[in-house]
Amino acid sequence: MNESTSSSTTRREFLKNTGRFAAASALASMAIPHVHAAENNTLQIAFIGCGGRGTGAAADALMSRNGPMKIVAMADVFEHRLKSSYDTLMASKELKAKAAKEGTTLVDVPEDRKFIGFDAYKKAMDCLKPGDVVILTTPLAFRWVHFTYAIAKGLNVFMEKPLTADGPTSRRMIKLAAEASAKNLKCGVGLMSRHARNLEQLHQKVEDGELGDIMLLRGYRMSGPGGSAFSEKWPGGSTSELLWQISRFHSFIWASGGLFNDFYIHHVDHLCWMKNAWPVKAQALGGRHYKHAPEGGLYVDQNFDAYTVEYTFADGARLIMDGRCITGCNDIYSSYVHGTKGVAIGAADGDCGAPSSIYKGQNTADRASRIWVSKIAPDETNPYRNEWNALTEAIRNDKPYNEVERGVKASVVGSMGRKAAHTGQLVTFDDMLNSEQEYAPDADKFTMDSPAPVLADAKGMYPIPQPGIKRHSEY
Repeated sequence: MNESTSSSTTRREFLKNTGRFAAASALASMAIPHVHAAENNTLQIAFIGCGGRGTGAAADALMSRNGPMKIVAMADVFEHRLKSSYDTLMASKELKAKAAKEGTTLVDVPEDRKFIGFDAYKKAMDCLKPGDVVILTTPLAFRWVHFTYAIAKGLNVFMEKPLTADGPTSRRMIKLAAEASAKNLKCGVGLMSRHARNLEQLHQKVEDGELGDIMLLRGYRMSGPGGSAFSEKWPGGSTSELLWQISRFHSFIWASGGLFNDFYIHHVDHLCWMKNAWPVKAQALGGRHYKHAPEGGLYVDQNFDAYTVEYTFADGARLIMDGRCITGCNDIYSSYVHGTKGVAIGAADGDCGAPSSIYKGQNTADRASRIWVSKIAPDETNPYRNEWNALTEAIRNDKPYNEVERGVKASVVGSMGRKAAHTGQLVTFDDMLNSEQEYAPDADKFTMDSPAPVLADAKGMYPIPQPGIKRHSEY
């Protein structure tokens, strides 16, 4: 067990210990005021999107050291997801122990505050007072829709990554972030690498010049298939094509930005942080090696199963992000920062796993050349909890706090790399941000009867990237 997870329950462990289910959900739009903790001192929480991410984020919120906090409303488009999430929270030994110790109720969601449907997000947020907190953990197509309503209701917000998959929603979210700050709302984003103490310490070392000039950064997430990235044909039946795509959100660019955005954003984000810059352009390779499931069924999703993206910064430095979702290959899940004075391991394992370390020269295999290793206080080893502590401290003490614009820019960098691979073209940051193509333009109008943003053809196939053929659009 690495240092970042050894003494705290992580979001993944929480779900393993109390019930497992797929992460997805969604819903849909609108607009009013102001901002920190309510007079009775209890921060009430509603969470929108009751898949694995929403449930994990809700648990992390309740474990914040800046309580008291209470979940009072839940919303999703899938009743079974909401029920499973509620049951998981109620069965959590960790939450039960905290509630008993504090003599309080952490989850108070009766049947009349459990909402199902694309308008359920409004009903859940309507249960809150200005200054309370809403958790937005649906697929990203709905992020701007729900954020708009949260700002109108005067709610503080925690939202999961990625935030966007295209230019129009990125610009919209940046504008909304400014509106939230103008209303003194506090907004956290689930890019927990920025709250991993080992990476914070490494960033300070980089700032202090201990690596010299940063010339190259490398990120790797190379492992077997994950999430809902690879999907066989929509089975039809009682589940609509739209709801099925939401349940398989990693498979569709409109819902998740595809596996590239969703799986690789943590490394992209923290490596750009080490550089204190966003890359200006990207070129990339990618492909789909396996088009059939092990059982023989044909995959119909929009992802490649291997990507390599070369990002270039304004000063000519490079960031290489390699991703692969193929079983049986050499697995690598770590990140590296190369400077003129030495090299650092950023994430030793996983998205941000400790310890981070610095070496003389460029050889991380030479332990004798290691000159620094991160050290983390026992109560700060969990970056998921750290990010909630930071957000709730800002709410309690009325400090400026808004991570949304940075989260959008990290999402844009992910999208430019994905698009470079999918089209075979060089894509700049400005190209991606200013693109007019919107993948789910009617997300605020979806109903249970709406068609999906992409439709299967007569053979059950969806449009897929064709580099060099489809050069201006991903599909």
